[in-house]
Amino acid sequence: MYQEYFKEDHQIFRTTVRKFVEKEVKPDIEHWEDAEIFPVELYAKAAEAGLMGLDFPEAYGGIPCDKFMHVAYTEEICRCGSIGLVSGLGSYAIACPPILHMGTEEQKQRFLTPVFQGQKIAALGITEPDAGSDVANIRTRAVRDGDHYVVNGAKTFITSGCRANFITTAVRTGGSGFKGISLLVIDSSTPGFSVAKKIRKMGWNASDTAELSFEDCRVPAENLLGGEGMGFYGIMANFQNERLALAVMAHATAELALEESIKYAKTREAFGKTLSGFQVTRHKLVDMATKVSVAKEYNYRVAAKMQAGIDCLREVSMAKNFACEVCDKVVFDAVQIHGGYGYTREYLVERLYRDSRILSIGGGTTEIMKEIVSKVMKF
Repeated sequence: MYQEYFKEDHQIFRTTVRKFVEKEVKPDIEHWEDAEIFPVELYAKAAEAGLMGLDFPEAYGGIPCDKFMHVAYTEEICRCGSIGLVSGLGSYAIACPPILHMGTEEQKQRFLTPVFQGQKIAALGITEPDAGSDVANIRTRAVRDGDHYVVNGAKTFITSGCRANFITTAVRTGGSGFKGISLLVIDSSTPGFSVAKKIRKMGWNASDTAELSFEDCRVPAENLLGGEGMGFYGIMANFQNERLALAVMAHATAELALEESIKYAKTREAFGKTLSGFQVTRHKLVDMATKVSVAKEYNYRVAAKMQAGIDCLREVSMAKNFACEVCDKVVFDAVQIHGGYGYTREYLVERLYRDSRILSIGGGTTEIMKEIVSKVMKF
């Protein structure tokens, strides 16, 4: 199936990810969900398995690959049943691209290599208490003082923020609007930096999410990525990849919920027969399967176009919205099929229901995606 997209090397890699999930994640995932954290040692284990630094150059310890290696990885790692763990383990994928695209050779060696070796954790700091989707309105200020920048402000909803070793941080070095934004890599050991609080969430429990505070943090000017005023471009450059990843997470989550529902419907009995013996259940499962298949196929087509170097701003925005809508509906129906059990922590669909909700918010909300599409289509 889908052989036009996935070749032998993709399938070999998929098997590697699957084995990693079975050996290193599934045995402990329930405990990590309850503890709302997974051990930092998992980063090193993932690196040893060749799962860190996907699509980054070998010169920095990365693993060059195409879009479908990413898709295969995302689909398989999501099968651990904890999208929070997936996001925490993969926070480098949004924190490191600006360093790769805008950083000097020295910065790339200093920041990227230890992350891809599983020795350090990277986070991306953009969202603020008063600026989420409106990236151009961030207020965290960085003022040049000799060979340092003095940073003051706050960030929130930062994945891996509680224990990141450095944060690729959007700061305002100039005037209002997107032209005044720059990117600074801020080490978490910098005096004045603190984790204001760990944010407890509805879902994605295995990932740590933080509110960060910067009070007169003196950050070396050598940690500036590119030049002043180039931050907005560095942020935007990776959004298409991030949105594709979220779209794939959505169809992978929905597919897992579908599989759990089919298993349950075949074994759960009511009124003298299994749930799958009722036409209403069978038709619900068919509707779920149809939605998952269409979302998956469209995501694959968008990935193929992106792999071919085609600008897919409109298509990837559509893909994210559609896949998230599909996921929302499928996980809702999965809980419904499970009945009261679907509302208990004992069954996986309960967690998938909670974990899915953030997908249509993160990486650009549904509403922002629609605005992007409307602008591209010029209406």
